[in-house]
Amino acid sequence: MRTKIARIMFLVAAMMFFAVLALDIAVPALVLGLMALSTWLVSLDLPFAKRQRGATA
Repeated sequence: MRTKIARIMFLVAAMMFFAVLALDIAVPALVLGLMALSTWLVSLDLPFAKRQRGATA
């Protein structure tokens, strides 16, 4: 009985470890992807964002 409980506890701990490991990879990848997308979006040469020569803000 004791080894069965130990095995179940080990299984739960291993599942938690690998779930957190997956989040440690996915969350930074998502953040870096959003940062790259926002940089690309800001650097686009959009026609409605162009100012006329001599125009003030």
